[in-house]
Amino acid sequence: MKQIPQNKFKEAIKAGQTQLGLWLSCANAYTAEIAATSGYDWLLIDGEHGPNDIPTLLAQLQAIAPYDSHPIVRPVNKDPSLIKQVLDIGAQTLLVPMVDTAQDARDLVSAMRYAPRGIRGVGASVARAARWGRIENYAETVEDQLCLLVQVESLRGLQNLDEITKVEGVDGVFIGPADLSASMGHMGNPGHPEVKAAIEKAIKHIRASGKAAGFLAPDPAVAKHYLACGANFVAIAVDTMLFTKAMSDALVEVTGGTSSYQIKESY
Repeated sequence: MKQIPQNKFKEAIKAGQTQLGLWLSCANAYTAEIAATSGYDWLLIDGEHGPNDIPTLLAQLQAIAPYDSHPIVRPVNKDPSLIKQVLDIGAQTLLVPMVDTAQDARDLVSAMRYAPRGIRGVGASVARAARWGRIENYAETVEDQLCLLVQVESLRGLQNLDEITKVEGVDGVFIGPADLSASMGHMGNPGHPEVKAAIEKAIKHIRASGKAAGFLAPDPAVAKHYLACGANFVAIAVDTMLFTKAMSDALVEVTGGTSSYQIKESY
């Protein structure tokens, strides 16, 4: 019988180790595999803002599987039925957007666990996650290898951060800078002093609570700043941004002039 793959990402963030990631928004298995050979600790397959569905998420999980980078799936919302599907196709780590309350977090923990500890439907015999029934005692042992990361990205979420971090089963909290800055009245300006101060305070609180703290920062200076503040799983690039800039820069190399695209702190 086969064994459940060890979730090395979960082990690393639990130990407080820094994990650097790359955002995958292209909804494409081929580019996901290119990313998987690039040396990042983790790759975020984006189902919230990327044009993904279950088949494209599955294809990218399969493309990344032979390599060391750990795939994380971000579903479009908190729907337990969708969570079930994403887990069944083999995702072990989820990053779930728009978590505003401790009850939101508890509901997600429940969606990821089988009864009697949760509400995840039992279907391991037909699921890739259990290698179609070839993993012995999958349902009884999988919980240890699942990792839940919740996104706090609103003023309401920040106000409830203390209670969210106390929820058993939440492994990490990711601060969403774009939505948070909008929620604070600074749309498109996550570098505003009020937003930065809120993010810094949140990261320190998350780490003090014993949870991992995450962030997205395509700007190297911003990434280094929040890593220094204690964030320990940080995405430092986004595939679509990298492609767009590289394409513009390639044209400028030949024609001269200035690149028409700059990676900004607004993301």
